[in-house]
Amino acid sequence: MNEQLPPLLKSVFGYDTFRPLQREIMEASLAGRDALAVLPTGAGKSLCYQLPAIARGGLTLVVSPLIALMKDQVDALLASGVAATFLNSTLEGREAYNRRRRLDSGEIRLLYAAPERIMMGAFIEDMQRWGVNAIAVDEAHCISEWGHDFRPEYRQLAKLREVLPGVPFLALTATATQQVRNDIRTQLHLRDPEVFVASFNRPNLNYTILPKDGAVRQVVAMVKQWNEASGIVYVQARKTAESIAAELMKAGIPALPYHAGLDAPVRAANQEKFIRDEVRVVCATVAFGMGINKPDVRFVIHADLPKNIEGYYQETGRAGRDGLPSECVLLFSRGDVIRNLRFLDEMTDMQARRIQERQIRQMADFAESSDCRRISLLGYFGEKWPHENCGGCDACIDPRARVDGTKQAQMFLSCLFRIRGANGFDTGLQHAVDVLVGKETEKVQKWNHQKLSTWGIGKETPRTEWIHVGREMMRLGYAAETGEYHVLSLTDTGRSVLLSRQAVQINAPPKTAVKAAKERVQKTKSQKRTGDIECDEGLFTELRRVRKSLSDARNVPPYVIFSDVALRWMARRYPRSTADFLGIPGVGSVKLSEFGREFMDTVGKWIDKYGQRPFADEHPAQQMEGPKRTSPPALYLQKFRDGMSIEEIAKSTGMAASTVTKHLADGIMYGKINIDPRRLYSLTEEMEMREAAAKHGLFSLGVLYEALGKSISYDNLHLFRALEQQGKG
Repeated sequence: MNEQLPPLLKSVFGYDTFRPLQREIMEASLAGRDALAVLPTGAGKSLCYQLPAIARGGLTLVVSPLIALMKDQVDALLASGVAATFLNSTLEGREAYNRRRRLDSGEIRLLYAAPERIMMGAFIEDMQRWGVNAIAVDEAHCISEWGHDFRPEYRQLAKLREVLPGVPFLALTATATQQVRNDIRTQLHLRDPEVFVASFNRPNLNYTILPKDGAVRQVVAMVKQWNEASGIVYVQARKTAESIAAELMKAGIPALPYHAGLDAPVRAANQEKFIRDEVRVVCATVAFGMGINKPDVRFVIHADLPKNIEGYYQETGRAGRDGLPSECVLLFSRGDVIRNLRFLDEMTDMQARRIQERQIRQMADFAESSDCRRISLLGYFGEKWPHENCGGCDACIDPRARVDGTKQAQMFLSCLFRIRGANGFDTGLQHAVDVLVGKETEKVQKWNHQKLSTWGIGKETPRTEWIHVGREMMRLGYAAETGEYHVLSLTDTGRSVLLSRQAVQINAPPKTAVKAAKERVQKTKSQKRTGDIECDEGLFTELRRVRKSLSDARNVPPYVIFSDVALRWMARRYPRSTADFLGIPGVGSVKLSEFGREFMDTVGKWIDKYGQRPFADEHPAQQMEGPKRTSPPALYLQKFRDGMSIEEIAKSTGMAASTVTKHLADGIMYGKINIDPRRLYSLTEEMEMREAAAKHGLFSLGVLYEALGKSISYDNLHLFRALEQQGKG
């Protein structure tokens, strides 16, 4: 079975090589071993159980937490010719019955279901009857209370070890510290599992943290700069999601909200519009995104502070799953930290409260640091970044200048000292700034702080700059928030700095928030970034239009047809032959047969009208060595003309028979050769296919397959269409 993996990778999914650790994970699974795989979002986790399921045959059960995720993956698999289905509450009785019937007959290779459904008594009996021979647990971190998305129902999955005793488990997640990994192993009862941990680095993601000052204005300003790109804006409150979506709409940017307060049909409709590129932006609470497999999200903005680094990492990971450059922006305010900590006051479970408080403070430390974002992020997961400058975050690309802040530090620390001395208690940052700028608020008058020697000594400096100085004092450890109300107190180090009047270096205050946001977007757009694929942008836009038309006709998201990566390589390579088209990443035999002609025709018309742009002779970036590209259709055609059967060709080339059939069909369609159809299918089958084609056309083999009651294989349908269209393009 291991030998089948490379040819299946190309013929089904259109890729020539594996990504890091993919093949090792697959081979462990095919050997019947339990395995735990920690791969970052976009590293190809799904393929680690999809390809072995095709190679081993039988039925693989995929535990998936969300309905949208199931449908998304099944749509993509069906488009690649893989027999997959899901069972969940969205299916009507007749449809659910038909799917179970196909499971009973052994037609299905991958079955997706949620843990709640799987653990039902009747479903367990069904699985035993269907002969499940492998189980993949996706989003496995949900089983751990130490993770950021704990789901108690995942804990029940360990019972499957008893009812399916010899079946190997593959647990997969994108975010798992060592503690969470240990918990997954224990809770799932994994047996001496092989553990694979890939780098957590997402090289195509650029990280930026900006001071939050009017989040709505900042979000609108940035999204405007990103032209037609799709993105997600994360917020904590439903009201904020609504208001940002409304402001984006006012600015002419199609956007919709997504949160638990919306009726389920509205929420589902909004998500579907985003997936289908009918809106550019979704403004969402953290409830959104786990079930989204949309690979072309070009930006993720956190308008509010996430509650932990794992959540931040996973949410930013929804950008750039296709490997193309994408932006992750966090708008940070110390007020968000205080608000998140106050939410914990209602918790009665003290251990859970301590865990969450620690996570919030870790997130705040990450946001306030001036260190490389990538180094800090990877360090949290126990990974060391080997370079000083990552070239993909604001701290490395546009480091803030260091300035002499001795005078401001003395004034600020002195103000904290005077407030404490006058009343015997500390106050918050905002009140300390009110005293410095000489503002006569109700609290200032109540506590007579207008009589302090520090009252008004900083009135020549804008209030926003004093807020910045206060945050710098906390970052440097000279001041700290303490107590239930998070008041600001002078630390021992700060007191020493104040009394000794030692020099203090601070980061220069940021530019106005909106200006900084715009400049940051422009700077990243002008740079050569990891994952960039230079191409004919006009042709790329035209190919996207063709893709959207095809996806609408088939009622699937555009990326199910082809990813942006595939389209960009088409707009760089200008493929006009089947051999060239098969060289595009993401083009397998099924997609070549289903969609190749439309895209090659579009490329040809573009060349006739505008010509070709010259590009350096580059090849699609691959991360590991892999097999050579599969032989072109001409090779199979020649062997067939020499009298070899499809099975003999498959054996001689080491390819799957289905792969040989599809390439042979391409050779027939675009070649000039007389072939006796009886070598391919019977006269009865030909008559049935011809009758169905007269009613439904030859465009979609899926439609013909269904119309014929699934009685004639896809292989024969490919060959029939090739002979019917031979010489017609």
